[in-house]
Amino acid sequence: MSPGLPILITVAIAALVIGWLIARLSAHRDIAQLRERNAALGAEIESERRAAAERIAAMENARATLADTFTALSHQALKSNTEEFLKLANENLKGFHAQAQGELKTREKAIEGFVKPIREALEKTERQINELENSRKEAYGSLTRHMESMAQTQQLLHSETRNLVQALRRPEVRGQWGEMTLRRLVELAGMVEHCDFFEQEHTVSGDGAMRPDMIVRMPDEREIIVDVKTPLDAYLNAVEATDDDTRTRFLEKHARNVRERVRELANKAYWDQFARSPDFIVLFIPGDQFLSAALDHDRSLLEDALRQKVILATPTSLVALLRAVAYGWRQQVLADNAEHIRHVGEELYKRLATFSEHLGRLGKTLNSSLDHYNRAVGSFERQVVPGARKFTEMGIHANRPLDPLEPVEKSAREVAQESPDH
Repeated sequence: MSPGLPILITVAIAALVIGWLIARLSAHRDIAQLRERNAALGAEIESERRAAAERIAAMENARATLADTFTALSHQALKSNTEEFLKLANENLKGFHAQAQGELKTREKAIEGFVKPIREALEKTERQINELENSRKEAYGSLTRHMESMAQTQQLLHSETRNLVQALRRPEVRGQWGEMTLRRLVELAGMVEHCDFFEQEHTVSGDGAMRPDMIVRMPDEREIIVDVKTPLDAYLNAVEATDDDTRTRFLEKHARNVRERVRELANKAYWDQFARSPDFIVLFIPGDQFLSAALDHDRSLLEDALRQKVILATPTSLVALLRAVAYGWRQQVLADNAEHIRHVGEELYKRLATFSEHLGRLGKTLNSSLDHYNRAVGSFERQVVPGARKFTEMGIHANRPLDPLEPVEKSAREVAQESPDH
């Protein structure tokens, strides 16, 4: 360490202490001055407070005096001004009232002009509403009567349906209905009765009388045997069933009944008794729904029937078959007519040749007649007309003049003769 460093530290500390002392003395002096200044300011503030209180009291006294004076003056001025104001207001009010009445009348007229079309439209609308209400009442009454009539018709239809169902439960009625349906289909297909089909044809065989319901005649002397079967007992019971199990049981029985009818018809073997019939027979069921219900519960029914040479037919399929047969008959008639037309054409051509000869002779005769006619006209002009004119020159008045006769210059056209090759 340097020998002079402690001295320097000592000097610095001494300088700091001296500066602190000087600052402290200066602070005491400033504090004393501030205390004196504060006391002087407090006295001055107290003096100002007393003066302010005196001024406030004086102002309160002056305000009360001015308030009393202003109140008295305002009451006097208000009294005098109110009379003038009421008088002036009354006059102005009368003017405004007269002006308002005029404007009110003008506006009333304008509003009346606006309201009149609206009132007329509302009256027209009210009339239309009344008319619509009357129409609605009439329509409602008519609809009510119509609904009552429909209810009666529905009841009658239900009763008739019930009667029909009861009738269809009788075998003879079902048979007649099936035959009638078959007849309508044949007429619809264009197969006229006793022309190309026969109903209730009877054939006696070794096994007894064979009685198919219909034999459809085809071209080339072929025949299709049709027999009607209406197994509806189980089907009608299924329709009237109230639960699914009962309905299913009756539909299965219906399918078995149809299969039994197929077996019975196959055992008759109509194709052996009718030589011109193909080796199958048509079993007609007069309703597509009857066959569909049976096929839904017996899927192999159709194939088994075909295997037994029985074709199951409904109105839809049978009418297609009959249409095809009718078309074949029309083609056969056209073929027969073509041969007849050929013979008629040959005969007509022969007659035309003879007529052509006669027509040629007539043309030659006409030419000769025209020649004689022209000669007669010339003689008439030369020999008769001059003498007739002399009568008019002698004073005879004719009722009508003599028309001049013109000779015919045309000749008859010759008929063209064709060679036998043509």
